[in-house]
Amino acid sequence: MTDRLFSVVICVYTEDRWEDILAAVDSVRNQSHPAREILLVVDHNERLLARLSERFTDRAGHEEEVRVLANAGPRGLSSGRNTGIATAQGEFVAFLDDDAVAERDWLRHFAEAYDDPRVMAVGGRTVPAWASGRRPDWFPEEFDWVVGCTYRGLPPGRVRVRNVLGGNASFRRTAFDAAGGFATGIGRDGDRRPLGCEETELCIRLSQALPDAVLLIDDRSVIHHKVPAARERFGYFRTRTYAEGLSKALVSRSVGAGKGLEAERRYTTRVLPAGVARGLRDALLGRPGGAGRAGAIVAGVAMAAGGYVRGALRARAGGATFSSGPIPRRHDAPEVAA
Repeated sequence: MTDRLFSVVICVYTEDRWEDILAAVDSVRNQSHPAREILLVVDHNERLLARLSERFTDRAGHEEEVRVLANAGPRGLSSGRNTGIATAQGEFVAFLDDDAVAERDWLRHFAEAYDDPRVMAVGGRTVPAWASGRRPDWFPEEFDWVVGCTYRGLPPGRVRVRNVLGGNASFRRTAFDAAGGFATGIGRDGDRRPLGCEETELCIRLSQALPDAVLLIDDRSVIHHKVPAARERFGYFRTRTYAEGLSKALVSRSVGAGKGLEAERRYTTRVLPAGVARGLRDALLGRPGGAGRAGAIVAGVAMAAGGYVRGALRARAGGATFSSGPIPRRHDAPEVAA
């Protein structure tokens, strides 16, 4: 386990997160299981690229263990991640959000899970760090995925899952040789409409390419993800849930509705009704936010459903495009053992 080499990819796009980026890098540097390298992939921002290159180059002109790269593909998170994968020198590639910090044993728990050679991906638990210091009373835990965090309804412990969550995940490098990279046209593009699900589509495609592959979540691999004040508001909640529906329609187009919506069926028929019932019970007991949480769950489902219908119609009419394919290794990225 100690000789497992991880390349950690952090995709960045704005100077507004400068301090967050440095905190993310520091959290990786302080891991109990040291990373082989940290790859900062800058998404089409020349000023940020120059600033980070200067920050992580020593006085002799040599790069530190942090390597700063420009996104080699079209703008967006998926292309940025693919750029990192192509350059990665480690046997394993881990991804960390640029506004998150990893706990000290984050990589160690990832590494332990790869004792089983069938394991091709391992994700972790992402905890929200609310800008206001506390969860808004109306915000249901079942919808923490809206702010990029682990949500209520996921099983605890180290468990097998359909897909990992992209901001806190790791893969064997050979997984990308088998399935290709993240699909462009699905994931986020800076501050534009917050589409997602690129990791869901990739994981399903990986399981189709390697039917014996095992994908896990280990909730001991913890990161803390910042939630800015703007994302604590219902307006963002509404926009993000609608965008999730659009994204799910693209995923279903890529891998089929059976796999693309497999986990969502259990979530919408069991987890969410239980959340509504809890919210209404809390309201009857006079606890703050109960009615708001129940209402937010109903609204979130309606918005996601509306987004899915529109996304499906657009996809059927040929109005939505995305692509995925093999990731060629860059000349400075040597072959690694399987």
